[in-house]
Amino acid sequence: MKGLLLVNLGSPKDLEDRSIKEYLSEFLSDDLVVDYPKVIQQILVNWVIVPNRYKKTQRAYSKIWSDGSPLINNTKKLSIHLEEESCLPTEVAMRYQEPSIKEAIISLKNKGCTSIKAIPLYPHYAISSTLTTKNKVKDVAGQIDRDLIIDFVEPFYNDPEYINSLCSLIRENESRNSDLLLFSYHGIPIRHLRKASPEKKHNESLCIKSECNTHEYCYRHQVYETSRLCAEKLNMPKDKWRVSFQSRIGPGWLKPFTDKELRKLPEIGIKKIDVISPSFVIDNLETLEEINIEGRKDFLDAGGEEFNYIPCLNYRKDWVKALNHLSKK
Repeated sequence: MKGLLLVNLGSPKDLEDRSIKEYLSEFLSDDLVVDYPKVIQQILVNWVIVPNRYKKTQRAYSKIWSDGSPLINNTKKLSIHLEEESCLPTEVAMRYQEPSIKEAIISLKNKGCTSIKAIPLYPHYAISSTLTTKNKVKDVAGQIDRDLIIDFVEPFYNDPEYINSLCSLIRENESRNSDLLLFSYHGIPIRHLRKASPEKKHNESLCIKSECNTHEYCYRHQVYETSRLCAEKLNMPKDKWRVSFQSRIGPGWLKPFTDKELRKLPEIGIKKIDVISPSFVIDNLETLEEINIEGRKDFLDAGGEEFNYIPCLNYRKDWVKALNHLSKK
């Protein structure tokens, strides 16, 4: 029997200092996230980033925490709906913290599953999300039962049903008098584009065009393609949508930066905007706090008049059906 495993990034267990520090430490100690030599990485994580960042992270989570983490709660709801749609045992796991990948795989195995279709809930490929999740699932599954068959849903950034779901979501939530739709994606260091490429190089002039020859692994190409496909389906002129990148840490990250765009747009006459974050399928800290609270403030303080946040797909029906379709590929 086949089982489905939904894997998302993760959240702290609660809002206590210890939980926030544990989550940040585990996440940032991943060699595919902070990809420096291990000694340098650990000095940065344990002596610089975590001690100086955990309070800020704690305050941010406290603004959106509602009977637990929205990311975990909504991923679990998605799992329930997907199980009903697929008629297959479905479990949820987080790459960092709980519920753990180990617990989820053991649960599926105990339900009689001999094969597992793992679904990393990231539409776009990146070594710090897709690859690290794949590696962890394969490693844990091998420790539990070497005979377990593990298969993966590949990044679905251009899947027609995913695009249809995203467009339906936009249509239902967009403002009628909006000047612009801003697609805000999670940022990554530019060096990760090179590391993800089999050729270990990155051609910026091609990656946002259809002729990108490493599109399978090119995060920047994939996010622009998702945006282009949505804009095309929504009959949206080129001057009515933009792409930006949020959640940067340090220099050398993908541009333009969302926070800077939000402060700049009112200066050029764009006063009313819709904002969506398609790199996330479940609402979380980066969407609910960084965009809908902090991003909103940035835009309005800069002279913007209307800021409309479009939520993630979460567990809406058409997305559940699209996910079930993806699980059968």
